Amino acid sequence: MLGKMTLTDPERINITWRKAQLSTNNGSCVEVAAVVGKVALRDSKDPSGPVLVYTPAEWGAFLDGAKKGEFDDLAR
Repeated sequence: MLGKMTLTDPERINITWRKAQLSTNNGSCVEVAAVVGKVALRDSKDPSGPVLVYTPAEWGAFLDGAKKGEFDDLAR
């Protein structure tokens, strides 16, 4: 089993966050950022809070499932 992925201090300082264009303007968004060999996610309401870090393969699997509608029931 692999250990938990994290961001180094230099990665955190140089990261560029982005969110979906359709996100609401009230700050209730998930932001995503690409780091070499990693994909990071955070809650836009808490920019200094926890960051979830995934491999590109994990992120790709999630996106594939989302595109296929596997999580649509969560948005109802």
